[in-house]
Amino acid sequence: MRLRVRFDARVDAAALPGGTVCDYASGIVEPVYRTIIGQARTVFFVEGLKFTVKGAERIPARGGAVIAVNHTGYMDFTYAGLPVRTPKRYVRFMAKKEVFDSNISGPIMRALRHIPVDRSAGTDSYLAAVEYLRKGELVGVYPEATISRSFEIKELKSGAARMAIEAQVPIIPMVIWGAQRVWTKGFPKRLGRTNTPIAIAVGEPIQPDGPATDLTVQLRATMQAMLLDLQQDYVHEPGAYWVPARLGGGAPTLEEADAMDAAEAEEKAARRAAEDSL
Repeated sequence: MRLRVRFDARVDAAALPGGTVCDYASGIVEPVYRTIIGQARTVFFVEGLKFTVKGAERIPARGGAVIAVNHTGYMDFTYAGLPVRTPKRYVRFMAKKEVFDSNISGPIMRALRHIPVDRSAGTDSYLAAVEYLRKGELVGVYPEATISRSFEIKELKSGAARMAIEAQVPIIPMVIWGAQRVWTKGFPKRLGRTNTPIAIAVGEPIQPDGPATDLTVQLRATMQAMLLDLQQDYVHEPGAYWVPARLGGGAPTLEEADAMDAAEAEEKAARRAAEDSL
């Protein structure tokens, strides 16, 4: 089922006595999250973003689930929260620790009860995510770990599958297309009124059966098929930086992008080593 999303300043939510708001599934009061969603929708309206959402009914109305999202730009997580509002729920996203360290974004991320990820020591964030899932929360993850410069689905890390298996909750694949046009790695942000179309698809739940390696392979294949489906109805500008090489765009191929990521990782490691030696 496809849903055209029209934005205004109103936010749908589950009302409790006294006018407070909570997540249907967890019963946790969410006044800050509700306010942030309202502000985000106002920004989307001002930017003229045109959303098409398909499969929002696949978000479970209750109980925990891992929301696995592809990663093409810095605004992905704000768009990924839209389909979960169909059953009036919220997502706890796993985000890098640096976002929480910021004086601006840090207080907001903590108030929304998102999960900080220290890439040098990720055990604590993993355990926190599993605990959230067991309590019936939706946890959002980027299984690709970093932004895909090729805008294809990269090789996935196994964390999403492992936490789903440990918490015994399904994985809900979600693919977003068009977000890279707003703000992606290596290119200027376009946060004005761009009227950019953004397509979002929610896939069928993947049950936590079998080993994590097999589940990760299944998740990637599912997300690749979903991406191809979204791209069929999307108008792509030949040669544009945000269009994959496979579709005649200027983005690097998946192999070229992987090489760029590896070189960047080596540079960061060398820089950290130099700083530690001082």
